[in-house]
Amino acid sequence: MSVFASPRFLPAVMWADAASCAATGALQVAFTGALAGLTGLSAPLLMGTGVFLLVYAAAAAFMASRSTPPRTLIGLVVAGNFGWAVACIALLVSGMFAVTVLGMAWVLAQVACVVVLAELQWTGLRRTRGSAGAVTGLTPAGRW
Repeated sequence: MSVFASPRFLPAVMWADAASCAATGALQVAFTGALAGLTGLSAPLLMGTGVFLLVYAAAAAFMASRSTPPRTLIGLVVAGNFGWAVACIALLVSGMFAVTVLGMAWVLAQVACVVVLAELQWTGLRRTRGSAGAVTGLTPAGRW
């Protein structure tokens, strides 16, 4: 059996997504002012996206904890992750902010992370297609 077809693969990727978003969101919320100064990004942008990432991390953790991953929701996550990458690139090329080199690295690191996660999520969805229904996995793993 391929690692991508393993029933544990997709939840593991969702846990990684949740962890990366929780870490990034927590940093942006806790150190908004410092990050704004270091990156050239605005404090409201960093705070707003930080709060969003924390909420998203909770949703991703919920999806990861299901005994059968909610495939339709994870499909939306894939689209959202690719959308986040596009929005990050658009932010950099827009010239809206005087982004520093560290700011470019911060944003491009997010692009790289979400593109890799989205690809892994998409691969996991494709490889486990026959083993689950559309939105059947809302039962917590190991509880019922």
